[in-house]
Amino acid sequence: MTNGAQPSPRPTWFAASVRRCFATPASTAVTCIVAAVAAAIGIPLARWAFVDAVWSGGAADCRRDAAGACWAFVGHKAGFILFGLYPVAQRWRPGVAAAILVALVVCTAIPRCWTRWLLAGWLAGLALAFLVMHGGLGLTVVRTEQWGGLPVTIMLTAIGLAGGFPIGILLALGRRSRRPLPRGAATAVVEVVRGVPLIAVLYVAVLVFPLALPSGLNVDKLALAQAAVIVFASAYLAEAVRSGLQLVPARRLDAGLALGLSWWQTMQRIVLPEALRTVLPSFISIAVGFFQDTSLIVIIGLFDLLNTARSAAQDPNWLGFYTEAFVFVGAIYFCGSAALSRYGLWLERRMANARPPGHMLPPISLTMAAPPE
Repeated sequence: MTNGAQPSPRPTWFAASVRRCFATPASTAVTCIVAAVAAAIGIPLARWAFVDAVWSGGAADCRRDAAGACWAFVGHKAGFILFGLYPVAQRWRPGVAAAILVALVVCTAIPRCWTRWLLAGWLAGLALAFLVMHGGLGLTVVRTEQWGGLPVTIMLTAIGLAGGFPIGILLALGRRSRRPLPRGAATAVVEVVRGVPLIAVLYVAVLVFPLALPSGLNVDKLALAQAAVIVFASAYLAEAVRSGLQLVPARRLDAGLALGLSWWQTMQRIVLPEALRTVLPSFISIAVGFFQDTSLIVIIGLFDLLNTARSAAQDPNWLGFYTEAFVFVGAIYFCGSAALSRYGLWLERRMANARPPGHMLPPISLTMAAPPE
């Protein structure tokens, strides 16, 4: 028989977290120290960013009320920071192009979209984004020298990783080949590219490579920079894929060959899916790094999001407001990087719960450049 007593309610997540923070004298002391440091940093920062900030007006208003942040500067310069020198009346076009690229990335991140149609979607989306940005078919032509800001950052990152992924797979397979020629060529490419910084690769692609071209033949600087990013990304992705291939037991390949599959079919249907699933965290880390490293294109005269913010703060009418420009851009970089990181954690959990350990994964098409669902 029951005595009629009601069970005690389960503590909420917040209450459980607070209880753990003060469970022992040591944890209580650490909690107090962390709270004191956070208050010492957070309260002045909140006053600067919100309480004493200037949200509207001109540079004179910000200098008169100099205690807080001048978000009026960001309001005046947001268009230039996001889109660079692109004509003001046409700035809707880079916004549409950036939205197309983001939509392609989002579709690529959804496992249900990992079909053979994904490659066709990328080709069509990239063609449409380039048409909108460059012009033609009734749109005013805008040269790539006027492109800049957020669309260039997204383009270099998305196209660089999407183009470098299949090349990275081929390089990884080449490094594991038993034939000396493909193994030596793949090893040379990967080791040379990974042995130098991205700045050096950009410098060679944009400033040295054109010297080897015939006289009178010019290649667009942004296209050369994009090619350099693709090559650089492929080298790092190749090492991630190679590490995944090394973790796949050799009996997987032997089993496929014993079933009558060719070496390429075994790699495509058995080995590569398991290898790509293993190194998903490495792919996310590489993507975050490339998203942040696009600012290096300033060395070749191109302007991404960070460099347009720096140029905006050099306006003689708004001198002295570098902090606001960099905080605004830093918030964009943080949101993008945090979204990629959270997606990586979600995808890891989804892959871990999709099938039991040791279960053979379904086939994958190399033209998809993505792990299976």
